[in-house]
Amino acid sequence: MSTYVYGIIHASHSPLRQDLDGIGDPPRPVRVLAQGELAAIVSDAPEELRPKRRDLLAHQRVLDEAGAGGVVLPMRFGSVSPDDDTVTTVLAEIGAGFLERLRALEGSAEYNLKANHDEEAVLRLIMADNDDIRSLAEANREAGGGTQEQKIRLGEMIAAAVQAREATDAELLQQVLEPKVQAVSAGPQSTGWLANLSFLVDRGSAEQFLAVVDELRQQHPYLELRVNGPMPPYSFVDTPSSQQAEGGTVETFGAAAAQPNG
Repeated sequence: MSTYVYGIIHASHSPLRQDLDGIGDPPRPVRVLAQGELAAIVSDAPEELRPKRRDLLAHQRVLDEAGAGGVVLPMRFGSVSPDDDTVTTVLAEIGAGFLERLRALEGSAEYNLKANHDEEAVLRLIMADNDDIRSLAEANREAGGGTQEQKIRLGEMIAAAVQAREATDAELLQQVLEPKVQAVSAGPQSTGWLANLSFLVDRGSAEQFLAVVDELRQQHPYLELRVNGPMPPYSFVDTPSSQQAEGGTVETFGAAAAQPNG
């Protein structure tokens, strides 16, 4: 049976709960495979592995549990090895690289920040700051709404101003928060967020980091800031190469042997 890999830890890591369940239906019991100074958090892999919400949450729950007891190198959802022996072989072959990454992340956690605009508040701000937009809006209003061409022109000007404001605010967030953290990773762009940033934060400095985020909320009330953390450092760990498998994406854990972290 294939082995599902959740993450890598020190062999001396605090023991996980014996009743900790992982992915699958029914959930597969989680166990630890030790090899030298390292260990892998694993379970049996389901025959058909797909990114269902239940299993995505189970994967994260296992990593959260491990992260509460010490540093963990999280694998992406779907990291599968042919068997337990392959997992321990990978740990033996590139153990130095894993140990280096574990030491670098010791005492740290990831916090993800997603930022958005309060639409009404930012429109008021744009109208107050932009004479051309304000003048055209007032002219259209006095003309009973303006011509179709004028309406389109006003819409284009507002859209451009909002886009420029999003870029400015995204840069502001990174400039203010980057000096407070160990590293920053920009997440993929997605509709609805002007910024999607992950921060590697020393656990001893987490309160100060969150306090700075609160200050940003107070100073810029038109910004909606959502923080998620502490989490295992997903965004700051190299993971095995992915290969497409029928029915979903599977990460080949064994491929990591050819990709030590430099």
